[in-house]
Amino acid sequence: MPKGHKEGRSGDTARSVYQLKVTLIDSQPPIWRRVQVESGVTLDRLHHTLQVVMGWTNSHMHGFRVPQRVQPGPRPRLLPVESVDEKATRLADLLRRPQDWCLYDYDFGDGWEHQLLLERVIARSPSARYPMVLAGRGACPPEDVGGLPGYYHFLQVMNDPRHPEHEDMLEWAGGNFDPTAFNAHELNRAFHGGWGPRRLDA
Repeated sequence: MPKGHKEGRSGDTARSVYQLKVTLIDSQPPIWRRVQVESGVTLDRLHHTLQVVMGWTNSHMHGFRVPQRVQPGPRPRLLPVESVDEKATRLADLLRRPQDWCLYDYDFGDGWEHQLLLERVIARSPSARYPMVLAGRGACPPEDVGGLPGYYHFLQVMNDPRHPEHEDMLEWAGGNFDPTAFNAHELNRAFHGGWGPRRLDA
């Protein structure tokens, strides 16, 4: 765990809810999710939440990185959180106020980088269940597609029935693929069974 990120976590922050915008970095058009989680969630549990929220299958290694706050200049140095610390480190240890951010890395071969941006800090609702997916856009890329370059090649091939790789790619993907597919209610059902907010365009 990078030094200086556990001090000063207030009780109010630990009991609050964070609204995060999770964006797959460099995706065009952006693939993103808006989700509310308890600020006291451990990084180990947050990892599993992000897998469901984005649509990954937890088939590869992952990690978290945080910007070094004392670093001068426009591009802060990013420090990794040790994997052994994820069960003891809470999200509120990394993000404290709106516009704070960190990175979530998944599959170091394909190199998927997600920015976790803290949009709002709100009071926990007694009637709500967390995590709660509010909105999003874009389907999750297939696992092992080769990062963003491989994903864009995949889409090009899938959209062109005359492409020489089309039939093989269609078989590899297990059928047609809709890059716009997203359903917040289905994600909430995955977390909480039949419960979930009905609005998908928040």
